[in-house]
Amino acid sequence: MSALTAVPLIAILTEVLIKGIGQINWSFFTESTPNTLDAMLAIQSGEKIPGGIANGIVGTLIMVLIASLISIPIGIFCGIYLSEKKNKKFASVIRFLSDLLQGTPSIVVGIIIYLWIVIPTKGYSALAGGISLAVMMIPLIIRSTEETLNMLPDSLKEAGLALGASYSTTITKILLPSAFGGIFTGILLAISRVIGETAPLMLTALGSTMISWDITKPSSSVSLLIWEFYNDPNLQSMIWSASLFLLLFVLSLNLIAKRITKKWRIS
Repeated sequence: MSALTAVPLIAILTEVLIKGIGQINWSFFTESTPNTLDAMLAIQSGEKIPGGIANGIVGTLIMVLIASLISIPIGIFCGIYLSEKKNKKFASVIRFLSDLLQGTPSIVVGIIIYLWIVIPTKGYSALAGGISLAVMMIPLIIRSTEETLNMLPDSLKEAGLALGASYSTTITKILLPSAFGGIFTGILLAISRVIGETAPLMLTALGSTMISWDITKPSSSVSLLIWEFYNDPNLQSMIWSASLFLLLFVLSLNLIAKRITKKWRIS
């Protein structure tokens, strides 16, 4: 039964690998997206399409970094509050809103950030894209932090307080380090969840054909490039290579998360 469950995944990975590996070379990671004319000429001459997805890789990393800087502190702080004040009414409200946000379609998040950030600043930007991803990451980090802290034995906090440590010191010096594995795993899974999002970035980051390090300017991402390749008949063969890169990247994050979970498992 488990083998049958794995069949669709193996089939997808095999298909993407076969069709995408041919376009992978050094320039694929170091050059920006080619234009339609260059791609058409390369196809007609039977050569590989020049260029790559460097603009998408750089944009993805920048926006994920922005999203992480925003969502990780907020998510961990809220997770600690929910774990420590689980019976408070305000905690119940935060938990409800977190669950509601987690179930919100990504396109809706993109529209909200478009109204809140893009319109007031009068421009699409990597910053707006990063904020939209942060909004999607926050509930995942909150849940993983809360559940991990709830798994810790009460005696751990009691021992810290009994030894004279303050409440805040007990949280930051004892509980959080003890729950590091679960929290960090939740962060990696949250990043894996948003790194392939396209809809919110179409409304916030917009996309760019060039490598851009300016967070106040439009930026691309690997997922956005896949959508753009799909809409250009001359670049459609690059869909598979970009998809292969994205799949392997997400797979790597998930494998790292599993190893961390195994190493830091709370007994």
